[in-house]
Amino acid sequence: MAFRKALKHTAIIGSGAVATIFGLSQLSEYRKTQHEWARLASVAAEGELKVQYPEELPSRQALLSTLQDTDEFDVLVVGGGATGSGCALEAVTRDLKTAMVERSDFSSGTSSRSTKLIHGGVRYLQKAIMKLDYEQYMMVKEALHERSNLLHIAPHLSAPLPIMLPVYTWWQLPYYWAGIKMYDLVAGAQCLKSSYVLSKTKALELFPMLKKDRLVGAIVYYDGQHNDARMNLAIALTATRHGAAVANYTEVVRLLKKSDPETGEEKVCGARCRDVITGQEFDVRAKCVINATGPFTDSLRKMDDQKNENICQPSAGVHIVIPGYYSPDNMGLLDPATSDGRVIFFLPWEKMTIAGTTDSPTSVTAHPIPTEEDINFILTEVRNYLSPDVEVRRGDVLAAWSGIRPLVTDPNSKDTQSICRNHIVNVSDSGLVTIAGGKWTTYRSMAEETLDAAVKAHGLKATPSKTVGLLLEGGKDWTPTMYIRLVQDYGLENEVAQHLAATYGGRAFDVAKMAHVTGKRWPIVGKRLVSEFPYIESEVLYAMKEYACTAIDVIARRTRLGFLNVQAADEALPRIVEIMGKELDWSEQKRTEELEAAKKFLYHEMGYRSRSEQITKTSEITLDAQEVARYQKRFHKFDKECKGFITTVDVQRVLKNINVQIDENALHEILNEVDLNKNGQVEIDEFLQLMSAVKKGQVSDSRLALLLKSAEESLDLRAPVSVDRSGGGV
Repeated sequence: MAFRKALKHTAIIGSGAVATIFGLSQLSEYRKTQHEWARLASVAAEGELKVQYPEELPSRQALLSTLQDTDEFDVLVVGGGATGSGCALEAVTRDLKTAMVERSDFSSGTSSRSTKLIHGGVRYLQKAIMKLDYEQYMMVKEALHERSNLLHIAPHLSAPLPIMLPVYTWWQLPYYWAGIKMYDLVAGAQCLKSSYVLSKTKALELFPMLKKDRLVGAIVYYDGQHNDARMNLAIALTATRHGAAVANYTEVVRLLKKSDPETGEEKVCGARCRDVITGQEFDVRAKCVINATGPFTDSLRKMDDQKNENICQPSAGVHIVIPGYYSPDNMGLLDPATSDGRVIFFLPWEKMTIAGTTDSPTSVTAHPIPTEEDINFILTEVRNYLSPDVEVRRGDVLAAWSGIRPLVTDPNSKDTQSICRNHIVNVSDSGLVTIAGGKWTTYRSMAEETLDAAVKAHGLKATPSKTVGLLLEGGKDWTPTMYIRLVQDYGLENEVAQHLAATYGGRAFDVAKMAHVTGKRWPIVGKRLVSEFPYIESEVLYAMKEYACTAIDVIARRTRLGFLNVQAADEALPRIVEIMGKELDWSEQKRTEELEAAKKFLYHEMGYRSRSEQITKTSEITLDAQEVARYQKRFHKFDKECKGFITTVDVQRVLKNINVQIDENALHEILNEVDLNKNGQVEIDEFLQLMSAVKKGQVSDSRLALLLKSAEESLDLRAPVSVDRSGGGV
């Protein structure tokens, strides 16, 4: 209360005094924070906690057997996203017998579709100051503490990232500077690096793609960035290593209940589960059931009591991935004022560039689809702050995805219409513990609060929380130079070794050991799944040890290929299915089903549909007469018989003449991208539509367009030299 009163008085004093008040609020906690981090630098976790599976993880089948054979767990967590996995890790490290089930794959929902930032929330701090909102301030403070912890416990999967805020009006420079400095101040001892101001010249040196006109300077601040799906998986695997019975593709069919002998009331005592892969059903009994299902929170609450009102208000956020040349390798960008007031981030990630996010109401679905409207909104905003020299083309969108943010209303609040800014923990009359809302960065503190509520409500005998400072899977033996040993010891390519170290941490050596010899002088081991990405075939084998059950699990969450480039992922799929099919003994029918399911996932959920429709939607050919003539000439160099269409046979004949060889299956895929009516051939009209889309920038890297252009140029070079020029005359 005293702090809130102090804040009210600052409304008169001004922003400088506000900064002073916020700064003074840190002093009382500084020593406490320093002491806490010294004590938990490597959490006596390693000494206090027994790691049941330090080397080999138990198989999924062994974990399912544990779920079925255990008489009663202390805690059953439903949901395998960041929050659910965090709850499982929190519970098992507090000496509670723990189970966790997820109906799809770990991180298959919201947790793999984030902005990839570990942040406190600059915009929330702005609201806290402008509206003198103490709750918002404490939310930012908690998130900054958790940001520091997450960077510490998973150093291989996360790192600080400088983010530039360009300023185009002089008066905004001190305004934004004060706000960003406040952000540093609130972080206190856990500030990653101090923010700083840049002149226009320096800003353009660091971010040369930035629009120069009216730019007066920029401010750079630091937040964290991570590989969200791999981070989620690391939390779940860490829980498994400590003894939690964790199973993906295991859905809750219904909640189990029993009568309380004292009150006669029905109490939740477990769940009827179904193995999605085999269809087998079984009961998992537990003293406490935790609902951590994100956007599906209300589904489980209604299993508990049909009368429960919905508390989840889902919001869709769309991100797009464009080539890495759109941003510097290690500098992000924040646009704080888009055309409709939303914040857009523009960030380097996995050597590509992510732009997003949008924020719009949506319905709850397990398969959210990015809309063309949202993709074009992001592209329009990107064009607004990039230099006119940089042509932002629709065809440069390599992947796009939509994630559902589970905003919630607090069922305990009298005002049920207001959206909770942070998260809520609710215990129903039957004992179901629900954790909903929140953000990626604060998953651990949310899990701790949830377990505290569960322990209190169900009288569980638990030790204090030990997850602050507890290193996650792969974090223990990681060092920034570890990749050098991978190169030296195994003969991996430098880029592949860096990728393995940054993805698996200390477990990268296990992946390297599984890599096959290439038969080349260099690299000695590690055959890539696709040429332009560092993912290698042994990662598919290792993914199955990490409980990958489908090809989608591999392209979306064990590797991030589907999120980075849908065409590359589509190209890698046949080999991925082949490796998994051999290892898991899939029938031909099963292999076909897996391939089709993964292609459908890429088509709908990763933006392939929007990408392919760019050609279809350009039925109006916007080429002038000269361009049409040029492209018709190019087309007829392949269509020798003037049939009006070309097939793989036509293309192969020309390629043979210029000594170029392309695999028949690959050539079929190249033509299929442009074959709009899917009749196995590309008509002249389809080719002209393609070239029109390329001209508009709606398609930027059509393999057929580039192949035909390259072949035409090679044919022209091989044309006979005319007699009057053959002697070298001019």
